[in-house]
Amino acid sequence: MAWKNQTDHPEIVLLSISSQFEHKSFFFLLFLLVYMLSLLGNLLIVLLIHFDEYLLHIPMYFFLSHLSLADTFFVSTTMPKILSNLMFQTKTISFRGCLTQMYFFLTFGNTDNFLLACMAYDRYVAICHPLRYTTVMSHKFCLFLVSGSWILSSLHSLLYTLLVSRLSFCTSWEIPYLFCDVYPLLEISCSDTTLIKILAQTEGMVDILGPFALIVTSYACIFHAVMKAPKAIGQRKAFSTCGSHLAIVVLFYGAISCLYFQPASAYSAQKGTFISLLYAVLTPMLNPFIYSLRNHDIKASMARLLGKLRGVLRY
Repeated sequence: MAWKNQTDHPEIVLLSISSQFEHKSFFFLLFLLVYMLSLLGNLLIVLLIHFDEYLLHIPMYFFLSHLSLADTFFVSTTMPKILSNLMFQTKTISFRGCLTQMYFFLTFGNTDNFLLACMAYDRYVAICHPLRYTTVMSHKFCLFLVSGSWILSSLHSLLYTLLVSRLSFCTSWEIPYLFCDVYPLLEISCSDTTLIKILAQTEGMVDILGPFALIVTSYACIFHAVMKAPKAIGQRKAFSTCGSHLAIVVLFYGAISCLYFQPASAYSAQKGTFISLLYAVLTPMLNPFIYSLRNHDIKASMARLLGKLRGVLRY
């Protein structure tokens, strides 16, 4: 019965951020600029790390390269469709296309979630157990953490995608949202969505709060170790290596908590649109700038790359 309704109404309408034509050009240029900055910034960090043997063999930068790669895919899941809807009059997406977009949106967003926890654990071992750092954070263990982040995120997204695919949509196929996500689709479904909403409030919360709890615990141990160390050495070391990561953690989890950590009955698609833009569009753009502006190793690697390019051009 679910697939019958989907066949009768094969397309979902994604309403634009502005219904007034004169505003669309402004939003199109703004989102295009943000998208280009996100791609250039994140891909630059991936290239810098993977072509710099010094950075590649440091676990923190190994995790950062995967975080930037996930952010590149994350923003590319939604932005092309948003730009297309702003440029053209058609704002529709097929139901299967909507499910595909939702799957990858959840996958890459959740991968960010797990990778941020991996980076926090890396900082904990580096600062609290420096003598055991190379043993604990071996290349094999880092590969295990990164692989686990991608696999768990994929399975998590697959669960919700399969559940949503079984729903019926009998009346409205319009969602006041810029892209496909779980809550907007639940709002227009005429099926009983109680199970999925309970699952989102339990399993989904554990999925997000688990890594967040690891981050909080790691930094609590770090700050405790810093307080026991000489200020001139301990605090400078902690803040220089943790400041950028903490800034991204606050931005990422702050936006997610405002959007998902609320009763399902209180959900508003209009409100969710703007909050989701914060972590789905702005966060991937800000990540590379936060790390590059505050990180001496990234700046040094960029200088080495520019030096090599100058040498090639002169030759």
